[in-house]
Amino acid sequence: MHFEVWAPQASRVTLQCDSGTRALERDPERTGWWSGEAEARDGSRYGFAVDDGPVRPDPRSRRQPDGPDGLSAVVDHGLHTWRTEWPGRALPGAVLYELHIGTYTPEGTLDAAAGRLAHLVELGVTHVELMPLCPFPGRHGWGYEGVSLWAVHEPYGGPEALKRFVDAAHALGLGVVLDVVHNHLGPSGNYLPAFGPYFTDTHQTPWGSAVNLDAPGSDEVRAYLLGSALAWLRDYRIDGLRLDAVHALRDTRACHFLEELSRAVDALAAELGRPLSLIAESDLNDPRLVTPRAGGGLGLHAQWSDDFHHALHTALTGESQGYYEDFARAPFAALAKTLSGGYFHDGTYSTFRGRLHGRPLDRTGIAAHRLLGYTQTHDQIGNRAQGDRLSASLSPGLLACAAALMLTGPFTPMLFMGEEWAAGTPWQFFTDHTDADLAEAVRRGRRREFTAHGWAEEDVPDPQDPATRDRSCLDWSEPEREPHAHVLSWYRELIALRHAQPDLTDPDLSDIKVAYDEEARWLAFRRGDVRVVANLAAKPAAIPLGPRRATVLAAWEPVELPGADGLLHVPGESCVVLEQD
Repeated sequence: MHFEVWAPQASRVTLQCDSGTRALERDPERTGWWSGEAEARDGSRYGFAVDDGPVRPDPRSRRQPDGPDGLSAVVDHGLHTWRTEWPGRALPGAVLYELHIGTYTPEGTLDAAAGRLAHLVELGVTHVELMPLCPFPGRHGWGYEGVSLWAVHEPYGGPEALKRFVDAAHALGLGVVLDVVHNHLGPSGNYLPAFGPYFTDTHQTPWGSAVNLDAPGSDEVRAYLLGSALAWLRDYRIDGLRLDAVHALRDTRACHFLEELSRAVDALAAELGRPLSLIAESDLNDPRLVTPRAGGGLGLHAQWSDDFHHALHTALTGESQGYYEDFARAPFAALAKTLSGGYFHDGTYSTFRGRLHGRPLDRTGIAAHRLLGYTQTHDQIGNRAQGDRLSASLSPGLLACAAALMLTGPFTPMLFMGEEWAAGTPWQFFTDHTDADLAEAVRRGRRREFTAHGWAEEDVPDPQDPATRDRSCLDWSEPEREPHAHVLSWYRELIALRHAQPDLTDPDLSDIKVAYDEEARWLAFRRGDVRVVANLAAKPAAIPLGPRRATVLAAWEPVELPGADGLLHVPGESCVVLEQD
């Protein structure tokens, strides 16, 4: 078997594997690369030593059977037999479902999660978006401290389990999107600096030195990230990637890394003959991110849109701290602007940032499905002190309104696991660091962050306590009892309606018309012949729809159709979807 590694500053590189230790030779064709042959097969353990230092895992390891600090293992992808012929599933018309393998089931494995996929099919979801799967210390964690960007966390089941999961999803007609982290690697088990300039002090990020995308040696670092991304799509038949915090990818080169990535992914899609998607998380409010490359953009296919979430959250809860401040001043106006314009901050002043932020989105040139809309995500729940969901503080009626605004709105909807039945379990921040000093630093940092905002230290869950993870696991008995069953039925009804009504997947943002009453706390919008009305106030509202004939498509509570006066009377904390000629 051929082994190779990039170590441009090394004077000597050795390979340690099951068949022994041998020195690698410099590759005469590629500067900085070392290579050699050794007896090995699927499962063989190996590692590299640079300048007679300790043996480290392969930076491009396909498997870490003993965790981030152990030796790598060879993976022969050709040994797997795929059982499902899969044409792919494109993003337009999709409904995504964000899922964390470690808490979706008590078992916390890919195989256990695969056993619950039928629930998503019944719900009407089209794509499962998996939170990061790369190896990280310990057994349980969110996954954003991962290393070994080609490998699958072994406690989840490793590479074969991911293939079984994807095969099972595809057999049910579900696409699979994988969350990948290119902007930083975890502090524990990260041995990349021993091999080469994977990081640079030219830029700083919230996690320290930036990944090297534009300093000397960055050609190979970019190739490293590109290779990892394409491997997920090719070797595991993943349908798309969610790119974590792309605003932290510091790149001053003329061709931004994201443009290079989008070009490579589009080329692979053409080669494989199935659609592939790139979905960015970005707080830049820069439409160039999702503008096609031919139009001068970076060519990504979609992005998370926090503005919709923030506007809706403030309208529902009245919260105004931190980045909610600008939205909370007039939340219904903010929600109306976001529904019709994509961004709230489109060159406006952001109090949270202390400066102007964003730029306008071309409503006629950028399809609405390129923005994802959501009421909750892992970030927006888990980064709260106690990981409380909306269901912990809102009535079922308000949860129903939130669902209606998201699932009939213009953006590609995304659910966070359990929200479809108003899960009573929290989703808290948890870690399982094996380094005692790092574990204590994380614990202290979490408590310090929230005690500064008025929380009592004892009320902030200990991330390292196994009970924190256990509390965050979904309770699969809840959907069978009230009020959870009623909420679940409502989500199913709305998603089915979205799939059935062409107006609800119309990509034209400029065709959306919104009306609202800030004081009375109601909002209504029109998409073609469909009218969506949400009354967030506790008392009933009379909402002018006009005298034209209407048909109720879905209603949280029974409503009477407008009479000659054209007024629709909606109960408090309720919503309705109508079709009006």
